[in-house]
Amino acid sequence: MATSRWTAAPAQTAPSRRRGAVLERAILDAALEQLGTVGWNGLTMEGVAARAQTGKAAVYRRWPSKEDLVADALQAGLPSLTEAPDLGDVREDLLELCRRVRETMFSQPGFALRSVLHECDVSQAELFNRVIVEGVVEPTMRLLREVIHRGIGRGEVRPDAANSYVFDVIPAMLMYRTKVCASEWNERDLEEMIDQLMVPLLRRRAA
Repeated sequence: MATSRWTAAPAQTAPSRRRGAVLERAILDAALEQLGTVGWNGLTMEGVAARAQTGKAAVYRRWPSKEDLVADALQAGLPSLTEAPDLGDVREDLLELCRRVRETMFSQPGFALRSVLHECDVSQAELFNRVIVEGVVEPTMRLLREVIHRGIGRGEVRPDAANSYVFDVIPAMLMYRTKVCASEWNERDLEEMIDQLMVPLLRRRAA
């Protein structure tokens, strides 16, 4: 008996419907991608939904406004600053911490955040300034305190250097030079800030 040359095509499996955290992650990623291509003014909830391959209603159910969506996308996307460097030397610890902060500020979400601040109005900027404070400034200062207190324990740093003015220096310099001077903080810039500013500021006074 002859065998037919035709065989049934394999059944097509329908794509699984994304839910919960998987869908939310896709929407947040789509928002970051849209910010990178069309900016704050060009971003729409509809455009984000299309990019995420979901319905507009799925976006609005989770985020009632464009501002809420973008704030969450930026905050979720920023690299986390959770662990202080511990290289055995306060100069090297400070330099490594600054490198990590630079990576955060010049990551895709970091670029998007700064572009949003340039485009949005004053009331909207207040929301995104909070993202900078919570996602970059406060973690940097917490890790900076840890590095300086560790340096005090090793005898490298004078005890009275652990004060709010000293803790403000690195975040203030990084933000000022980045936002106002458009500095990209290359390795030489970071080393000069640590060697010419922070190390003399922290050094123990001669007896």
